[in-house]
Amino acid sequence: MTTSSRREALRGLLRTAGLDGLLVTDPVNVRYLTGFSGSNGAVLVGTDGPDLFGTDGRYTARAAVEVPDLEPVIERATVFALASRARGLGVGRLGFESDAVTVEAHAALAAMLDEQGIELVRAPGLVAQLRVVKDETEIAHLRRACGIADAALHAIVADGGLRPGRTEREIALDLEFRMRGLGADGPSFDSIVAAGAHSAIPHHAPTDTPVAAGDLLKLDFGALVAGYHSDMTRTLVVGRAADWQRELYALVHEAQAAGCAAVGAGVATKDVDAASRDVITAAGRGPEFVHGLGHGVGLVIHEAPALSAASRDVLEEGMVVTVEPGVYLPDRGGVRIEDTLVVEGETLTGFPKELLEL
Repeated sequence: MTTSSRREALRGLLRTAGLDGLLVTDPVNVRYLTGFSGSNGAVLVGTDGPDLFGTDGRYTARAAVEVPDLEPVIERATVFALASRARGLGVGRLGFESDAVTVEAHAALAAMLDEQGIELVRAPGLVAQLRVVKDETEIAHLRRACGIADAALHAIVADGGLRPGRTEREIALDLEFRMRGLGADGPSFDSIVAAGAHSAIPHHAPTDTPVAAGDLLKLDFGALVAGYHSDMTRTLVVGRAADWQRELYALVHEAQAAGCAAVGAGVATKDVDAASRDVITAAGRGPEFVHGLGHGVGLVIHEAPALSAASRDVLEEGMVVTVEPGVYLPDRGGVRIEDTLVVEGETLTGFPKELLEL
């Protein structure tokens, strides 16, 4: 799907919402609708067009490459420059992304548009509705990002980069270096490298703690490609695994397999969460699974849909989601296993999930 066809799909949502146009200012949504990756951009999409794209003079050259189908409005006050042209496009009710606009900016926009007789209407989440189901171009970017993360992990294991004595911070930097060397634009989020008792902290930030023989080592990381994020977690054992580590790993492995098997079009995400969570609860470890099962992945590392007991989302073909159960034993260690999957499609993360003893 091209960016112009995405804007065309948005027009249908605008008509349903009774809007004449939408002023898009969230940088992620601007990128989705135009391809623009700069820090200052906005797009005004009208129900009848033409669409207006705006940025400032720093990005004139970039806009020419990334947004070749729209002539840019070059103004430092980009958002206001586009809004001032709304009346000329026949816009009477202009939606704005109320979940991405500050109170001060809203007040200034409302005052300016009121003088033109334009009603400014809250319209959060319209572009996010389109982003939830990925097109083939997006899936290709996600596939490449996941492949780079896979390759980086294979390489660091093969090179002995997870050996005792290396610190969590050194391993995190090594993973980032390898992903960039393989073609990533960077890491998709701050990598989680958690050794020993730290592996029981779901979102542990790497420290100068060295890895030791006998540690569980949890690695949660991803690569960024063309704005799209990969996400994978593998938990390894440095040296020979103890019996309790094997048992814990086997439990999470079973739960993760059950969650992956439950993913399908038309399935409520709370039911996918339950399929995985019930395995852990039946083993008496329910209270030690302290987070939702997963989330959508795309231009944002955590986006819709949510896979949790409280979610009302329903999976659709083409959504891309994670399945990542974990069990965490405070002061001892924890195990999380995570894959990224396309609904009614492939599993994008491919590093083996059998317990690896380094």
